[in-house]
Amino acid sequence: MLTIDGGQFEGGGQIVRMAVSLSALTGTPVRITRVRARRDTPGLAAQHVAAIRAVSSFCDPQTTGVSVGSSVLTFIPSSLRRSESIIDVGTAGSIPLVLQAWLPVALKKGGSITIRGGTEVRHSPTIDYLERVFLPPLRTHGARVKISIEQRGYYPQGGGVVRVTAEPSEPTPLHLRSEEAENGIISCSSNLPDHVTVRQAESARKRLSDILGIDPPQYLDRRSGLSTGSSCTAWRGMKGGIALGSRGLPAEEVGQKAADMLIDEVKAGGMVDRYLADQMLLYLARYHGSYTVSELSLHTRTMQWLLSQFGYRVQISEGDVVEVSS
Repeated sequence: MLTIDGGQFEGGGQIVRMAVSLSALTGTPVRITRVRARRDTPGLAAQHVAAIRAVSSFCDPQTTGVSVGSSVLTFIPSSLRRSESIIDVGTAGSIPLVLQAWLPVALKKGGSITIRGGTEVRHSPTIDYLERVFLPPLRTHGARVKISIEQRGYYPQGGGVVRVTAEPSEPTPLHLRSEEAENGIISCSSNLPDHVTVRQAESARKRLSDILGIDPPQYLDRRSGLSTGSSCTAWRGMKGGIALGSRGLPAEEVGQKAADMLIDEVKAGGMVDRYLADQMLLYLARYHGSYTVSELSLHTRTMQWLLSQFGYRVQISEGDVVEVSS
């Protein structure tokens, strides 16, 4: 059994989610110790339990320690099969982060998942970043994935609902290179006046126009639901910027924050942003290819280390930009 120290490098939930996914993909039993040791509240949270359950639906594993607060868990997978599952995080825990664990296995065997939780929450990509920045390069290289955002969910109530389907796919090598970069802004809200989404989007558009000289199309998504909140996601090619609304924060500042995050990534260089670099690393290791990023984040270094534990080798060459290849 492979033992993974969950306190290494980034020392958070990324190690848990991706170790369980890699365990299922490779058939390697794992024991994860010191789960989320570097977090203020160590141990599994509801979102991580949901991610493990999502992966478990493919392989009926033997498990121990899969409960909120657990600091040690084991995961012994059986043979993979197609999965159709429904997962309720039970909180506003991040749906996109649950999908990070689920998708690599889904591309191997196919399946669908309906998840209830948070679509746009702190310390997580928004569901729109997942759809507009993360998935397009995978689809371009042959991954067959569809996503439907049925309801949005914000902290603390959650209540978002997302359905994803994936067909068995064998993507071609992910040589991510410069192409005509699509760009856009999506401004979303739940249980808020219509003008909130308009102000967020227009603020982001003006900022991107003034600094980058682009005039992205704007998409507005206004809904009602269990939770109240707003978000703005801006993207250009394989780079994105996100911001969440909060009580007392003007809508214009939300849009500007999303735009500024994108502007920083565009100016920094490289083909992918620092967040996509670590999210894409597992797929690079499995399907080969290369991409460049402005710098290595701690999350990327964590993924490089974790992949090496399962026998995957990722090469990193640091210069004016960092080239990552496999």
